[in-house]
Amino acid sequence: MGYEWFISLRYLKARRRQGFISLISLISVAGVSVGVMALIVVLAVMTGFTDSLRDKILGINSHIVVQRLGRGITDYSKVSDMVLQANGVLAVTPYTYSQTMLSVPDASSGAVVRGIDPATANNVLSLSNQLLEGSVAALDAEKQPQEASPSDSSTSRSLPGIILGKELARSLRVEMGDNIRLFSPSGPLTPMGVIPKIKTCRIVGIFDTGMYEYDSSLAYISITTAQDFLELGGAVHGLELKIKDIYKASAIAAELEKKLGFGFVVKDWITMNKNLFSALKLEKTAMFIVLALIVLVAAFNIISTLIMVVMSKGKDIAILKSMGATSKGIMKIFVYEGLIIGLTGTIIGVIGGLILCEVLSRYQFIKLPSDVYPITTLPVKVLPMDVTLVAVSAALITLLATLYPSWQASKIDPAVALRYE
Repeated sequence: MGYEWFISLRYLKARRRQGFISLISLISVAGVSVGVMALIVVLAVMTGFTDSLRDKILGINSHIVVQRLGRGITDYSKVSDMVLQANGVLAVTPYTYSQTMLSVPDASSGAVVRGIDPATANNVLSLSNQLLEGSVAALDAEKQPQEASPSDSSTSRSLPGIILGKELARSLRVEMGDNIRLFSPSGPLTPMGVIPKIKTCRIVGIFDTGMYEYDSSLAYISITTAQDFLELGGAVHGLELKIKDIYKASAIAAELEKKLGFGFVVKDWITMNKNLFSALKLEKTAMFIVLALIVLVAAFNIISTLIMVVMSKGKDIAILKSMGATSKGIMKIFVYEGLIIGLTGTIIGVIGGLILCEVLSRYQFIKLPSDVYPITTLPVKVLPMDVTLVAVSAALITLLATLYPSWQASKIDPAVALRYE
């Protein structure tokens, strides 16, 4: 062991009359530990929140959407075959989109109704995994007994199925098997004005995405029911695509738009949610900067500790220089002392942060209100890159904090320091 390390370790073991300096050293270690721990936990929570939000959004929405300017895509089977030939595309399904009014005898609510193909929707969307009751296949029309009428109480009709979000079903006070009416604002024009078109459906499923915005305003019907209800004929509003690598969505979307030609618009999930994820990324960066100030405060404690050590060890430094120690060697003593304090705090903080993240991830005892946040529990995801960035940043801050006191120690003149000894 070099004399620099030996002396720096001895200085850390303060004697009784220098116990105050030792206490400040412990406070500095604790400050660095708390700062590092807070940084790791907050970055893990922000990363987990972003990933959970992305997974939930992609559970309801597709990776890429293909649309045509105008009324819609009439030859969607042909377009689907062209899209499936693109590299990286796994599945395609048609969809329609409309805003309607849902009504039952004692309640009503506005909703977004999406028409999907029960045969291919599960290849693109994860709706089946979100169903609390029912099935996607039940969206196809089934023979249901008609409500009794004075003219004929034994007739029957075919009622198409509809799947509602959990919160939407709760607000309408309906359950599985109940009938519900859809009102379209674009109905036939008569001398009395526009008469809304009405469609009666039977509830065949209830889903729960964990995102209040979707669960309270979204419903699904079959594509054929939607085409009839919206008078689209054989057209659809667009195609939804699932791709192999979600992070290549922008490149695949650009390739498809070029391939399909003029009139087609291709949007990927990154572009459609760009503002949201950009805001989350900016917030994560801002939280890192704010919480790094905790480590910076601890670094000032290290500076004050080393300055007091230098002031109390002036005679020792002078003797060391008289015995042949160089200014560089003296500087190393106090740099090593500061680094020991900083690295000890960093290691304790990293271990504590990882343990806390594991506890939060495993037990999930922090619950979030579903009507405020898109997730119900606090998500945690630790990235090795984030942990490395925090540890390296803390080590660099503490290293910089040692430079000024060490430089001051190296400037001590032995003749002046020992003049009155």
